[in-house]
Amino acid sequence: MQPFSYQRADSIADAVRLGRDTGAGDVHASTEFLAGGTTLVDLMRLEVMTPSHLVDLNPLRQQHAQISVDDQGLDLGAFVSMAQAARHPQVNARYPVIAESLKLAASQQLRNMATLGGNLLQRTRCPYFRDISWQSCNKRAPGSGCAAMAGVNRNHAVLGVDDSCIAQYAGDFAVALIALDAQLTLQGPDGTRRVALAGLHRDPGGQPHLENNLAPGELITGIHVPAGAWTARSTYVKVRDRESYEFAIASAAVALHLDGDIVRTARLGLGGMAYRPWRSQAAEQLLQGRKLTRDVMEQAAHQALEGAVTHGHNDYKPELARRTVVRALQAAQSLQPRA
Repeated sequence: MQPFSYQRADSIADAVRLGRDTGAGDVHASTEFLAGGTTLVDLMRLEVMTPSHLVDLNPLRQQHAQISVDDQGLDLGAFVSMAQAARHPQVNARYPVIAESLKLAASQQLRNMATLGGNLLQRTRCPYFRDISWQSCNKRAPGSGCAAMAGVNRNHAVLGVDDSCIAQYAGDFAVALIALDAQLTLQGPDGTRRVALAGLHRDPGGQPHLENNLAPGELITGIHVPAGAWTARSTYVKVRDRESYEFAIASAAVALHLDGDIVRTARLGLGGMAYRPWRSQAAEQLLQGRKLTRDVMEQAAHQALEGAVTHGHNDYKPELARRTVVRALQAAQSLQPRA
């Protein structure tokens, strides 16, 4: 680990001031914010990230660690821990896809530490990014190439990629949020703004070292999930190489509003497949107004993987994802939403 200076923020305004060099999503930023630290500390130990200055946000935790559920929706403070949200009774009853996505992530010890805001900004688990002995990684060294293209790419992305990077977004929580039209409250040098979660993460766009659309010094302070008739009939299905402490090779977040067997509204997010959290609105539109039969589910699953691009070892992924989508739709259909 490289040397760094350390400072604790006394307020959001103080954090914003201290964090002006955070670099707008650049993995080479000279200043980084520290919350739970479960991703950042790992990458600093590996010397993948080498910030010269850390701004500790933990003094702000109490102010931004509330959970509120009402008729307008669900509000989560950015400092709520993954474990806290996963065990909340109203989150489980009214937004089960969110609770399940958190319970199936990481380990209990990590869920106790990791914050929801930090979870949204976690880095890829691509081994070529996390091992600095590999010189070709456009995320670490822009313009150097992507070793995964011709390397071992079994777990890599098949949606939303280009020739500059095929890294997979590893998170679960953001997949559930993108399916539910979540919004983020951000606070930065220019004040407070609200943005769609779908606009947080960037496509590779030939510049994969720039991962998000936060302004320099900008912080996520809250997450809002709008209420809807579909949120209670929702589920998260995660396929992985082992049943615990493992990242998805395919996952699906599904939320349904059914009138009998007829789909009035469908929401579908995909994990383990894409460069960033992925929502398939085309598959949602295919489902709307139709009777939810096995054949219709399979049609939607094929639509969700339209345009997938594979690179050899991950050729199996589109078919696995299609089967995962069908499983998730079946599971959501069979749910009896709790009051």
